[in-house]
Amino acid sequence: MQDVELLMPAGNLEKLEYAVRYGADAVYLGVVDFSLRAMRKGSLITMDNLKQAVDLAHSLGAKAYVTINIFAFNNDIKQLEACLDRFKDANPDAFIISDYGILNLIKHNIPDVPLHISTQTNTLNYESVKFWRDLGASRVILARELPIADIAEIRKAVPDIELECFVHGAQCVSFSGRCLLSDYFSKGERKANHGNCSQPCRWSYKLVEETRPGEYLEINQDDRGSHILSPKDLCLVKQLPQLIDAGIDSFKVEGRTKSLYYVSAVAKAYRQAIDEILKNPSADMEKYFLELQKVGNRGYTTGFALGDNDGESYSYDISKGLAGADFLCEFQTNGVDAVSGDYYFVKIKNKMLLGDEVEIITPDEQFTAIIESIKNEDGEDLRLGNTNDDVYVKFSKSPKNYKYALVRTVGIKNVY
Repeated sequence: MQDVELLMPAGNLEKLEYAVRYGADAVYLGVVDFSLRAMRKGSLITMDNLKQAVDLAHSLGAKAYVTINIFAFNNDIKQLEACLDRFKDANPDAFIISDYGILNLIKHNIPDVPLHISTQTNTLNYESVKFWRDLGASRVILARELPIADIAEIRKAVPDIELECFVHGAQCVSFSGRCLLSDYFSKGERKANHGNCSQPCRWSYKLVEETRPGEYLEINQDDRGSHILSPKDLCLVKQLPQLIDAGIDSFKVEGRTKSLYYVSAVAKAYRQAIDEILKNPSADMEKYFLELQKVGNRGYTTGFALGDNDGESYSYDISKGLAGADFLCEFQTNGVDAVSGDYYFVKIKNKMLLGDEVEIITPDEQFTAIIESIKNEDGEDLRLGNTNDDVYVKFSKSPKNYKYALVRTVGIKNVY
């Protein structure tokens, strides 16, 4: 079987590093105003630190792809023209593009950087792939709506271009993200295709009959309303062998706005799954599916991959992700006394109790341990650590390398 790439989201510099440490071969990142999933708060990747982000990925041995996949108006083109030198200086491994005008600008001004065609172009057939190849693209990111059988047919018809597909993460109710609901409900202030979607597909809706204003009717028997537009999350870890056989070169995970824990845990699961498949194509993927249930999700579906997408692919009762395990804390290493004897300095993300059994994951390890002691920075014993507290914790078993270690509840038991 051929080598394949694991491509993870990089919402900020810290997530970028964790994604690579936990197994990503490449990361994709965007800057505010030019990306469909640019974060609006926190440690953003901006034009000022874009080169730093790309250099960080390269220093860790990974590739970095920069997304410029908005649908551009004239003002966007003018803004992009003013930034071309900085994009060129960043020297990414590829640009991810959906707009013809942006493609034209990049192709003529930064010709040495490969072009990847965004899933936003709704590429569904081999003639479209040939079209993009003939325009100079080195890779096409296929639409999520494609069955695996169609992907195999595309690969056979167009063997001389890289193919990428999404294998995990949130899905859009609209065709490859071509949605106007957010624009409409926010009166144009939250444009979905400019990186600021308010996700109205996740909202709860009720039915109103036009001659009975004010009488709101439940669409189904659920006291939380009905999330009739909300797709379940995609999870194709069990279908990885079929996707490799079909000719996919890069497996992409959605989630630039997801947490550091999400990015790390998902990268670890898919890294291990891919590595095992490449050694043993008939390997059972069930254990990795269970691992992925430990991160936030709205229920999992195979979407269109098997050609049987139906009502079971929608989450009618929940709009927010539920996780099979809670992220408890991350080990702190920057500018602090990270280790004091047997104690580790951690940032609490969710309440931790003395005596709890927890699971510790690192890029190289995964094991359970007991919280034996919790102390504050003054050395006083505590019965618990509250959310956002900085405390020292002693575990019954410690990681060999704590620098990128994360702690979560045991949740769903491992089967290996």
